[in-house]
Amino acid sequence: MKQLPDYGDERQTALCVYCGGETRTRDHVPSKVFLDEPYPENLPVVPACRNCNQRFSLDEEYLACLIECVLAGAARVEDVRREKIRQILAKKPALVSRLAQARSETDDGVVFAVEVERVRKVVAKLALGHAAWELHEPRYDDEPVRVTFVPIVVMSQDGRCRFEEEQPRSPVPAPWPEVGSRAMQRILTGADVDAEGWIVVQPGRYRYRAQVSDGMFVRMVISEYLACEAVWD
Repeated sequence: MKQLPDYGDERQTALCVYCGGETRTRDHVPSKVFLDEPYPENLPVVPACRNCNQRFSLDEEYLACLIECVLAGAARVEDVRREKIRQILAKKPALVSRLAQARSETDDGVVFAVEVERVRKVVAKLALGHAAWELHEPRYDDEPVRVTFVPIVVMSQDGRCRFEEEQPRSPVPAPWPEVGSRAMQRILTGADVDAEGWIVVQPGRYRYRAQVSDGMFVRMVISEYLACEAVWD
């Protein structure tokens, strides 16, 4: 990825983007567990306190492993395609057991019972990081008014089109992001944005967009399987 400078007010990013506390570390957005090696250059990093940098790790690991087990249709190490996830599962038999217990076979095929609150926390956390990085809009633990996540394969054609489109349809022109923000620079230069307006961190693994609309929204697609969105007023 091209590393765009941030010309926004530095006071906006002087604190942990997740809780507003004192920052001593930097957190990758997205977390590397959602990416494969070799990692892309210039991954986005945001300021974070040590506690926030660590407190989401197990939930992010759970989501990454869940997605790969769902795609494999099984919770066995040997059936998972991603090497990174195989290594995690090989070291964590308790997680393998937890995912295996969540798996069931129905008339419609294999399904997994999802730990919804854990996934919601990860989606909201990723969105907070992208909002700070792209829009220069840290929300400091401000909960989104809506967090959604759904497998792309179960979305209707209209729902998929609405999710993929660059801007929600509205008769009112959308406001521009903050002057100096990376999002503003992308509007002017098109840096790192694909033809549909997405920022592709790693093809097939992770892409996102963060925009100002009536409020603010961040959308993410993980492993080209899970479509996620967080919205703020």
